[in-house]
Amino acid sequence: MLKLHSITVILLCYQLFGSSSGSLQDLGYPGWTCDASLYQKSAKVPTSAHAVKFSDIKIIGALGDSLTAANGAGAPKGDPLAVILQYRVWMNMLRLLMCSKNSTQTFFGYSTGIGSSNVWEVSKLNQAVPGAEAIDIITQARALVHLVQSHKDIDNANDWKLINIFIGANDMCAYCSQGEAGPHSKQAYKNNIIQAVQILKDNLPRTIVSLTGMFDMEMLRQIDHDKYFCDGLHTFECGCEKNKTFTNADVKRACQYYMEAQKEIEDSGIFDTSDDFTYVVQPFFNGIVVPPLNPDGSPNLNWFAPDCFHFSKLGHANVAKHLWNNIVQPVGSKDTQVNLSDPSIPLRCPDVSCPFFRTTKNSADCSKYL
Repeated sequence: MLKLHSITVILLCYQLFGSSSGSLQDLGYPGWTCDASLYQKSAKVPTSAHAVKFSDIKIIGALGDSLTAANGAGAPKGDPLAVILQYRVWMNMLRLLMCSKNSTQTFFGYSTGIGSSNVWEVSKLNQAVPGAEAIDIITQARALVHLVQSHKDIDNANDWKLINIFIGANDMCAYCSQGEAGPHSKQAYKNNIIQAVQILKDNLPRTIVSLTGMFDMEMLRQIDHDKYFCDGLHTFECGCEKNKTFTNADVKRACQYYMEAQKEIEDSGIFDTSDDFTYVVQPFFNGIVVPPLNPDGSPNLNWFAPDCFHFSKLGHANVAKHLWNNIVQPVGSKDTQVNLSDPSIPLRCPDVSCPFFRTTKNSADCSKYL
């Protein structure tokens, strides 16, 4: 565990992410402060998932694919082979944003180095696996449950847990082969997420599942345009993206199916039937169709790993900022489109009138949880 007594968020940010592909100062992290009361733990450990302050959370974990495993995040420019390395930085930035320089909170489960999901010393509770599709997070969920239930430093019954899920890119890369008639249909995708989250619900009390929304993958076609190496590499990384008969409109429609599936699960309330578990979609990616751009309108590749697909360190920091901003927004009022090219977009603070991790229920009426 890492105690944050006198270490400021910004020092840790620079320590973890450096400035080789851009400065975190450009993203508005330095000087960011919120009311100190927002980071105080609850007087009593909450029993409701809708009354959890950020400092009440002790355990963080993740399910997903290579984007959550952070493949290539620290890869030097011009070294595409380094994209196979899993830098697993995704949860670190989110962890830092949940703390302030005045916080004494400790977190457990965040990744600490380069390696695969089966290397505990590196991955901890980030069980994301490169190449994973939605069906694979079912197995990841079981692995995560086993790790949580068996670890001596985790009190499964009493510790509040935050599990992030980000999945769908690889499903989309195979969608064009059979469309809605195949194993990557909207319904199949939806069923796989439900099965994975149900495993978490059945075995991990006091858990908030935060699902990062699907993004419109037609953006990839803009990133690799006229980039000979990336264009060729994407043929292997994402076959449907390079399938000329699978038009931009087809890509958009299929990605929209996945976005709808994620939201339908949230709206159904099936994971709000017990008070100590909930599921929330963070949809900031949904409406993005333009990648980060340079002033001349060309894609800014500083945000991406050398394969023009995965995020660089700077890209992960940028995404984490918008994820955090979504997390502190009420359900129903969350951003569904952000401008990745604008680094001046500020970090938000939680609402002092509802200082909890925002859920469907406390977004509808927070007063009953205060």
